Amino acid sequence: MASVARLDVAPGGDAEASRPGVWLTDLLLLLMAVIWGVNFTVVKYGAAVLPPLAFNSVRVTLAAVALVALVAGSKQRWPARRTVLALVGLGTIGMGVYQFLFVEGVSMTRAGDAALVIASSPAFIAIGGWLKGNDRVSPRGWAGILLAIAGVACVALGNPENLKGSASLAGDGLILLACLCWAWYAIAIKPYTDEVEGLPITALTTVGGALVLLVVGAPSLARADWGAVPLLGWGAVLYAGLGALVLAYIFWFRGMRILGATRTAMYSNLQPVVALLVAWALLGETPHLPQLLGAGCITGGLLLTRK
Repeated sequence: MASVARLDVAPGGDAEASRPGVWLTDLLLLLMAVIWGVNFTVVKYGAAVLPPLAFNSVRVTLAAVALVALVAGSKQRWPARRTVLALVGLGTIGMGVYQFLFVEGVSMTRAGDAALVIASSPAFIAIGGWLKGNDRVSPRGWAGILLAIAGVACVALGNPENLKGSASLAGDGLILLACLCWAWYAIAIKPYTDEVEGLPITALTTVGGALVLLVVGAPSLARADWGAVPLLGWGAVLYAGLGALVLAYIFWFRGMRILGATRTAMYSNLQPVVALLVAWALLGETPHLPQLLGAGCITGGLLLTRK
């Protein structure tokens, strides 16, 4: 998955920049951006060798098991039962429905397009926070939001195949719905971040997502020809499950703790660039000029919303 950074948290101060492990953290965050960027191509491939629902169910369940094991083996405590149930419930939307829309969308559109549309998520989070009355949006922020939305339109309509009514446009639409789903989740889960540490939150919400995907994906799991899955297909499952949903999040948590939210977010914004380059090299997805313009609009919009 792709991850979106919060817009409402102040960056780390000068004292944080001099703490031990800063350069290592920068390196790990760069690796995180690469992992998430490559993941779009990996998901595209995995959803081609396996039914998308089966692929998604297995990778998210694998990630849920790994995250629960990590929390159990660490010093971090699980929250109260009521909070556990609430987080699992939120995970049904934030991880379950989101991942369903994400993988189905990636399977239908270009990996690079999906990465660019996903990158616009912070703009929708800002709109949601404003509608709920939690956040104020400055004129500069509104300009950034509108610029990011214009960028999404350029990405979706910049592919000539989309103008012919191809499945790619429907895929872009599913990715956009995934963004809206994630924006709702990011706003709904915000109150819990003050009382529960990041890793238990991610573990519990991923469990909620796995439950949804296992139920919805049960017929697809039963029909899948597991014996015919190539070795690279299993590698895609491991990468998209343990790499993108576990390892990269561990690096993200370290960045939030040591560098602060804003500096960590800037690394997160590298993922669409990586995704475009990898999809170009491995899938032959040559970017079109309107899509490059859309990428510039989305990036510029994100920078404006963070000012």
